[in-house]
Amino acid sequence: MRYLHTMVRVSDLDASLRFWTLLGLEEVRRMENEAGRFTLVFLAAPKDKERSAAERSPEVELTYNWDPEAYTGGRNFGHLAYRVDDVYALCQKLMDGGVVINRPPRDGNMAFVKSPDGISIELLQEGPPLAPAEPWASMPNTGTW
Repeated sequence: MRYLHTMVRVSDLDASLRFWTLLGLEEVRRMENEAGRFTLVFLAAPKDKERSAAERSPEVELTYNWDPEAYTGGRNFGHLAYRVDDVYALCQKLMDGGVVINRPPRDGNMAFVKSPDGISIELLQEGPPLAPAEPWASMPNTGTW
């Protein structure tokens, strides 16, 4: 057995792509299905692109159904987790892009954000935790994560 991808249904493909690419993922392939009235967009982390090209994994699959539908319950999905080079720098980039940091990286190790469709994403620092730093160390949680 091997992990292939996680599928996330999205209600606004453009907003979701802006979020996931701001997070650092890159589109690796796309499929439009007119008969089924949906679009699939597969994304991979930069350090996983070579493996994605060879094995089509590990990836995130954004599924956009052309007929409007409301999606709820992103929190009970659980979360996706990514190991990142600098949790502070990525959180700053996301904040600068308008993303709410739901659980700031106060410990220099872990943060949580949400996609436009309510999917919780855990960001974990590569290697040992970074030294506590502001504004993160004193920033409160925002919403649920």
